[in-house]
Amino acid sequence: MTEPNELTGEQTKAWLLAFADRVIKDADELTELDRQAGDGDFGWNISSALKRARTNLEGENPAEVFQSVSDTFLASGGTSGPLFGLWFGRLGAGPSAPWAVSDLAKAFDTATGAVRRLGKAEVGHKTMVDAMVPATEALAATETRSWREALQEAARAARVGADSTSGMIAHRGRASYLGERAQQVLDPGALSIAWFFDAAEGV
Repeated sequence: MTEPNELTGEQTKAWLLAFADRVIKDADELTELDRQAGDGDFGWNISSALKRARTNLEGENPAEVFQSVSDTFLASGGTSGPLFGLWFGRLGAGPSAPWAVSDLAKAFDTATGAVRRLGKAEVGHKTMVDAMVPATEALAATETRSWREALQEAARAARVGADSTSGMIAHRGRASYLGERAQQVLDPGALSIAWFFDAAEGV
């Protein structure tokens, strides 16, 4: 029997559908940020992947749902596709059961660590890691037993992390070649991670 404080597969699907809706609605914002500091295709790539993912969401528990999203991202283009695919794939290695807060914390720690190693990115490099890491740390540090409250704390941390990328000089990706010219541009990858955690609100 599922406990009220455990995240279910159905709730995970609703979370990802809300994330997909947000990205698809505001893809132009991501594209414009990437146009200023990257290849200009980030919004298109991530929204295209999520359009496909939302029609193929499946799974009885969070791990299975995240794995179904991973497969779609791994087949998408751009630099972000493999990174999101890896992130969701590692989340897909979590427990095959509803998730308590401790399961969320462990799964996101594993997934974020994998992205950091593959992308060789750390906090301060102006990448999606600048939002992933503080969100992961918030999940590890939370004292609540409610997954909703834990994800709200993660969302606040991710948003602060994403906002911090405006003012950074990039150390990874195409933006790193632009130096100070892209310094004031918010990183679209970090912003999309903030939207991901925001999307859990109201699920």
